[in-house]
Order: sequence, then structure tokens, then C-alpha cells
Amino acid sequence: MKQLIGFDLDGTLAPSKSSIDSEMAGLLRDLLARTQVAIISGGDFPQFEKQVVGQLAAGSDLSRLALLPTCGTKFFRWQNNGWDKLYSEDLSPDQKALIERALDDAVNASGFKAEKTWGPAIEDRGSQITYSALGQQAPLDAKKTWDPDFSKRKKIAELAQPALKDFSVRMGGETSIDVTLPGIDKAYGIHKLRDVLGIPIERMLYVGDALFPGGNDYPARSTGVDCVPVRDPQDTKSVIQTAIAYLG
Repeated sequence: MKQLIGFDLDGTLAPSKSSIDSEMAGLLRDLLARTQVAIISGGDFPQFEKQVVGQLAAGSDLSRLALLPTCGTKFFRWQNNGWDKLYSEDLSPDQKALIERALDDAVNASGFKAEKTWGPAIEDRGSQITYSALGQQAPLDAKKTWDPDFSKRKKIAELAQPALKDFSVRMGGETSIDVTLPGIDKAYGIHKLRDVLGIPIERMLYVGDALFPGGNDYPARSTGVDCVPVRDPQDTKSVIQTAIAYLG
């Protein structure tokens, strides 16, 4: 029987940078009553608070919830009525500058630079640099139509890769590319869940919408964790409902 179920956030629990809906909030509360839950996603901690924690249904057991922002480069647990940060694998100023320059150069060379953006395209999340093609505040409708097959971001990532050979480069969300330290990705996060919570990987399940090669969920597969690919939050709701029925 599984002792922990891990989830991606954007595209899995909620639409990109949107809050979970009331049905998802209730399902997560019911799941937390039965097992440990972890969320590993490219967003930073404030996004987790806004999209998930602040929306959870009353009675949710936060002590069973682990939050791993920026693709597992940070780890937060609920302790003493507050979120305690266990670690943060931060990039150095020089590394950040190199990554931002490489992303800028790759976007310009690709020919895919967006004519209209909503907010800055490159965001420093401390332990991760994230490129969002349409800007950090872009509306969901615009994001959904910009790169539905990931082809634009694959091209940008390929152009950036020679300069970023010492980093992990992954695609996530609707329009984003996430860059972290090498080996500090969702596989790293799953190993940290094992070490901190003492749960064997074979007792975990991971659910994500980007489990394909190059997706930011893909590193999870290398850990041997059982994975369930989903298309959207509606798919995820079905997975959670099945898990709740199974766990009793």
C-alpha cells in the first residue's frame, strides 16, 4: 500500500498559476486524512501558498503535507503551526547571471520571442531560474495556445543547452523552462522525501502532466517511483478519488 502520493502543481492540481478549485480542495483534504501528500512543482513557495495551501478545505491535516517548490530544490514541512524550510539549494549570483544570459540568447536566436508579454519573462526563484515565454502574469488563455506541443520550448532549450551544460534544464507549466543546479530536480526531491519522511520509494506514487522526456516531471521516473501521467486537473481528480477509495 502507498504511504505517500506526490503531485505536480500547474497542469496537474490546477491550471497554470491558478488556484485549486473547491472540489480539488476537498479531495486533497480527504486524501490527507488517509496518507502523506507531497507537492513538487516549478513554482516558488508563495505560489504554493496562494494556489494550494490557502485554498485547502477546512480540517486538512497540514502535518501530512510536504511542499517542495522550484522542482524539489526547496523543502517545507508544517511544524509548530508554521512552515519550516528544511533546505534550499540556491544558485550563486554568477550562476544566475550565466543562466539568464543563456536563456536570453537562446530566445533571441530561436525566433520565438513573444511580441506581447505580461510581466518579466525571466524570474529568479533563488534555487531556480524560470523562463516564462509570455511573462510571469500572462493569462491562461494566451499561455495555452502559445506552445501546446512544447516545440518552441524544446528549440529554446536546445539552443541554451551548450551554455547550460552544467545545469538541469526542464520544461514545465504551459510556457516555462526551469533551470536548476545539476541533479537538483524532482528526482532529488523524491529522494529527499524518502530520507526526511522515512518512506521507501516503492511506497510512493507520483502524479504529473509532464512525465515525458524533457518535461520537468520526467526526472521522477529515474527514481523508480510508480508514476501516473495525467492530462489535466480533471484527470488528477479521478486518480485521487481512486486512491481514496483504495485507502479506505
